[in-house]
Amino acid sequence: MSDAPQGQTHSPDDRITISVDAMGGDEGPAAVVAGCAVSAARNPRIGFILHGDEAALTPLVARHKLLGPITRIAHSPGVVRMDDKPSQVMRHGRETSMWSALTSVREGEAQAAVSCGNTGALMAVAMLRLRRLEGVHRPAIACLWPSHGESGYNTLLDVGADVRADEESLLQYALMGAAYYRNAFDAPRPRVGLLNVGTEEHKGRGEIKEAARLIAEAAGIGRYDFVGFVEGTDLASADVDVIVTDGFTGNIALKTGEGTARLVSESLREELTASLWSKAAALVASSPLRRLKRRMDPRRMNGGVFLGLNGTVVKSHGSADATGVSAAIKLAFRLAESGFQDRISARLVSVADALHEQILDRETPAEAPERAERGSQTGTPKP
Repeated sequence: MSDAPQGQTHSPDDRITISVDAMGGDEGPAAVVAGCAVSAARNPRIGFILHGDEAALTPLVARHKLLGPITRIAHSPGVVRMDDKPSQVMRHGRETSMWSALTSVREGEAQAAVSCGNTGALMAVAMLRLRRLEGVHRPAIACLWPSHGESGYNTLLDVGADVRADEESLLQYALMGAAYYRNAFDAPRPRVGLLNVGTEEHKGRGEIKEAARLIAEAAGIGRYDFVGFVEGTDLASADVDVIVTDGFTGNIALKTGEGTARLVSESLREELTASLWSKAAALVASSPLRRLKRRMDPRRMNGGVFLGLNGTVVKSHGSADATGVSAAIKLAFRLAESGFQDRISARLVSVADALHEQILDRETPAEAPERAERGSQTGTPKP
């Protein structure tokens, strides 16, 4: 995303429109609209459809001169609350800002959607409105993790969409995660690792070992390098770009990382203000401390991407302020601009076809009828 002087505009045909659930999140619509204004000031090619209560949004948009010409408000009186059950939203949520934001992507009015709202409800409504990509068993949520690598971030998935994933789902996570990282950071061949209890080949559950074999076999078609098993200590490693795991493990890792970062930040603040000497030392070290704070600022890493849907959806943290919302919008814009959605769909289809051919080449005549029967039961096409 490029910075540009305020007031610089582009033609409507050149703009990428982001559909924003303006009522989701803990900070309310004011923070969401302010985040849109930050993005508009930095990116002259962006446009918005804001979904929510028109009476509340109109004066908020009017405060930011840049938003007026590039923003349309879609009135949606309902709001998905953080404690709403996904099943309840799917049955009664048609008038909500979340439902409306995803519908704009489905109808082609916008190229991506951003919401700070209820994660479970957002995933449920996204699957209902946008549907899964062909062959995807279950969508995954990918997040950015600060790392020692060249880009400064690794990608971790799944972090909560599916608490238990089989070997085929883990393979799909590897393919989708590699495609996401490639487009987010212009990395031609991302390095993929599979999270395990150890790096030795004999460790881990059976489905983890089988997933490792499938991910290794698909590396050529998926355009990534498989580095094998990685451990929790490798999440910030410079030796891997994409870490694949199930949603249960990934979500615990994510929340553990957030809690640890908060503990370190609060402890450092306490120590640096404990005495006059500490305050003096903090003053001397103010520049590197500011750089460290900026690098580790969770607002700059805000945005979990829903992978495996017929549309780009970015989930912002519920407590995001304007800076965090802008970061999520920037990620959505970049993915939409890169044509990420079409590329990942084509990649999944090509890998599925290639793996199907490998299965046919390996199986014995006695195994063919059994596999065909499994295919008829699961709805997968027979050869």
